[in-house]
Amino acid sequence: MEDREVLAQLPELLLQWYDGSARILPWRENPTPYRVWVSEIMLQQTRVEAVKPYYERFLSAFPTVKDLAEAPVERVLKMWEGLGYYNRVRNLQKGAQAVMERYGGEVPASFEELRSLPGIGDYTAGAIASIAFQIAVPAVDGNVLRVISRVLCRRDNILDGKVKKGMEQEIREILPQRVGDFNQSLMELGAMICLPGGPPKCLLCPLREICRGYAKGVAQELPVKDKPKPRKKEERTIFLLVSKTGRLALWKRPEKGLLAGLWELPGVEGKLSQEQGNAFLKEQGIEKAALSPGPKAKHIFSHVEWHMTCWVGKTIEEVPGFIWASGRELREAYALPSAFKAYFSLIGELLEA
Repeated sequence: MEDREVLAQLPELLLQWYDGSARILPWRENPTPYRVWVSEIMLQQTRVEAVKPYYERFLSAFPTVKDLAEAPVERVLKMWEGLGYYNRVRNLQKGAQAVMERYGGEVPASFEELRSLPGIGDYTAGAIASIAFQIAVPAVDGNVLRVISRVLCRRDNILDGKVKKGMEQEIREILPQRVGDFNQSLMELGAMICLPGGPPKCLLCPLREICRGYAKGVAQELPVKDKPKPRKKEERTIFLLVSKTGRLALWKRPEKGLLAGLWELPGVEGKLSQEQGNAFLKEQGIEKAALSPGPKAKHIFSHVEWHMTCWVGKTIEEVPGFIWASGRELREAYALPSAFKAYFSLIGELLEA
């Protein structure tokens, strides 16, 4: 049987399975273009269960494109706090602003126009177009690439752009009338049955009878992709500085690079001793901080690991160059990246002391 004949069987098999097995998810209950858009951006590199509470909170704060477009960026970042990859929400807001300017607040019912918005690539445009507007376009993400590679027993490198483009075209040719449900069924199968990083649940799979990877016993070996480069390890020293009025020192990261433009605990590259830490703070205008060692921590980004040394200090003056935030302001106004999650409980203790 040729590849296209195998693929032609997918819509019927998957839609029948999806109708009986699809997860109940908040963005599926009322798939308006805006709701689908927000969900797809949140789901990038983030598990469904982690996204659920953030999704509801975010939509409560910004129920419409207009609300998101006009919101202060600090509030938008605060509502995203904990999800990470903050460029996603920056681009989401820029996209909302573009929708207001170009389309009068109506998310465009066009793959090409969706694709032109900040932060929206081929997959996200395809997902919004097909799920919200029933436009016959594919939505090929990592789940879909894995499923098709296993079904057809292909060993092409799925990180090769040409391979992805070719697969998009093959799927385009088999899209059924229920295109939104079909695209979601492919993604759902990859998320729930045809799993990454472990044995797929082949005995539960609706495609088992036509899956060449299963028939040959090699499904777990697929798909093929380049090995990621090893993460760079960086030493970093951070400071938990609390003023006599019980406010925590924060400052902003540079507008470009990792965690661009976000609030953070003051820090510097390298592993500083107590003496070096005092010297660094003196350069920032803090003469005496009575530093004591705090816990060490590690945070893993996609390409970098931070290995953090911490110094805790109490200062007399709230010197310029920092924002001094109360516990309430931290909860309501300033978004701290999850890179500093290991210190959140200690921060709470320091501000309550």
